[in-house]
Amino acid sequence: MRFLLILLLLCFCDVGVCSELRIGQVIADGGLHRGYYPNALPSLLRHIRETTTANVAEEPVVLADFSDPRLFELPFVYVNCADRPDWTFTDAEKTALRGYLQRGGFLYLDAGITAAFLREHPEYGQHHSYAEWDASPEIKAAFKTVFPDAEFETLKRSDELYRTFYSGLPDTSLLPDTVRSYTEKEKWPDGTYATAVLRIDGRVAVLTTPIVAMGWGKNRLGQWDTTIRFRVLEETTGLGTYLGNASYGGAKFEVAREDGGKDIIYCQEEAMPSWANEPGGRWRIFKYYGSREISDFAHQYYTQLGTNIIVYALTR
Repeated sequence: MRFLLILLLLCFCDVGVCSELRIGQVIADGGLHRGYYPNALPSLLRHIRETTTANVAEEPVVLADFSDPRLFELPFVYVNCADRPDWTFTDAEKTALRGYLQRGGFLYLDAGITAAFLREHPEYGQHHSYAEWDASPEIKAAFKTVFPDAEFETLKRSDELYRTFYSGLPDTSLLPDTVRSYTEKEKWPDGTYATAVLRIDGRVAVLTTPIVAMGWGKNRLGQWDTTIRFRVLEETTGLGTYLGNASYGGAKFEVAREDGGKDIIYCQEEAMPSWANEPGGRWRIFKYYGSREISDFAHQYYTQLGTNIIVYALTR
């Protein structure tokens, strides 16, 4: 309720009820049904329309690229980064993006943070939320051509974005003990996430995260489109001695942490991380958990996060 007055400002004008707010989505081939998670953004917009007073249209305006003149009619634009294979901007896109963001537009790049062990396998990046606390190299390079002096920075866990409409995590009581503890303390503490932002004139104008849309989509029957498993890190007595001398069949990657430290991630099969050597010499193994309760919780969490992002953008 404390956000009601803010959101009402989005929907009412001096002369009466405002027209619907249209949200944009960039898909390189121009077809919503061809993109990753085609039901994701419409499902999220429907949720926002039903649970807040933001008068958002349920169907996004699909743009083939950032040079589309309709860009300037949209206060918020969403991109699943995999829906644009080439992040080299044309001159027309650079001009349009610079003007759009300087005039108050907001751009959300989903799956724009990708851990090193995923970068050679972009298809896996659409199924992993584990990532470094930094934008992907290709995203950083692209925006350097638009704003040469601006740098992506980690959004602190204390930022108001994470409490703009929803605060904290969904009810964790149905999660298994190990999953609940890891989720509350490390995975998504206080409902936060790995997020990097680009500020223009002091305002957050571009926001990027690991994949979130996998948790939004519902089918025509109102059922979730995807099943989500949780990956957690666990340890036990003697694990460090064993893993320190273990062989591994995949690659080894150094991954940046929020606190500035480095994790060494060991993979067994392509882009599937198996264990981690953390700062201070701590070794932990990745364990995967799946159940209806876990998947439903993840969907609720991602929907809350997506709602917070859009409401944050629209009320700034």
